[in-house]
Amino acid sequence: MKRLSVAGIAVALIVCFGGVAVAGEKLMVYTSMKESLIGKLRDAFAKKHPEVSFDYYSAGAGKLMAKVAAERQAGKLTVDVLWHSEVPDFFQLKKEGAWEKYMSPEAAAVQSTVKDPDGFFTPARLGTLGIAYNTKKITAAPKAWSDMLDPRFKDGFAIANPALSGTAMMSVALLTNTFGWEYIQKLKANGAKIGAGSGQVVDDTASGDFKASLAPDYIAIDKIKKGATMGLAYPPEMLVVPSPIAIFKGTPNLKAAQKFVDFLLSKDGQTIVASEGTLPVRADVVVDTTHGLVKADEAVKRAMKADYLKVMAEKEQIIQKFTQTMR
Repeated sequence: MKRLSVAGIAVALIVCFGGVAVAGEKLMVYTSMKESLIGKLRDAFAKKHPEVSFDYYSAGAGKLMAKVAAERQAGKLTVDVLWHSEVPDFFQLKKEGAWEKYMSPEAAAVQSTVKDPDGFFTPARLGTLGIAYNTKKITAAPKAWSDMLDPRFKDGFAIANPALSGTAMMSVALLTNTFGWEYIQKLKANGAKIGAGSGQVVDDTASGDFKASLAPDYIAIDKIKKGATMGLAYPPEMLVVPSPIAIFKGTPNLKAAQKFVDFLLSKDGQTIVASEGTLPVRADVVVDTTHGLVKADEAVKRAMKADYLKVMAEKEQIIQKFTQTMR
């Protein structure tokens, strides 16, 4: 009969229990980030933390929130971490006590237009929106938001439906807070239209159905890199929409969730974010400025301001008023 030494027993126990621990670490992330970005992050995170089994569900902010609401009502949350661009949702869920407090050691490097001083959520991307324009129809790049009121953009400018797009909803809130609802009324008078989702209005701009549109950075830049006859312009007042990340309270996968938040906010994680044509939250990450993007600290300085608690309270009213105005 073979006998194990004390050291052998110790090693066997470490392997055994280590294997159980490794197999037991799981993580489910719900996100509105595009597949290529979350896929790159998943692969890099898996290399750094092979002990965590990482999965994600990617959809628009509205669909994500409906899924979360249904799971919460059923008392069976399958999600550990939420990451999307509709900032008011994070304030609302904080108010409802849905978040696990976690202040990542990487959070000190974060530059953003919004932060939660209580540590329940942290911006993990600075989504920017500029004016995408079809270069066959518009030869001179727009320089100001007032340019959308010019005759050359008559019947040719589009904004995604804010009921379908979280970034469009926040953009309308920022634009009206900066320029007043009169600006939206003037857009309508110049023939501006409500499009479908954010991706669709950019597609329609690339095809020439629209002369220009309000465009998320990563969607427009990806199109341009693939050869679309488009340009992307950023007026001095920037539309900056943070994408917070938060951990659900009571998750059985807290350590794995914290590891992912730390990784995402790290320089390595934010370098991956920047590689996808969108703005990182760290100023120490290199940004490709070819299409007008700037570093995080400058974007924060140029960003239009908003009271996110007020936007949270008035979200449905903003969507309704915009829809009625643009009809």
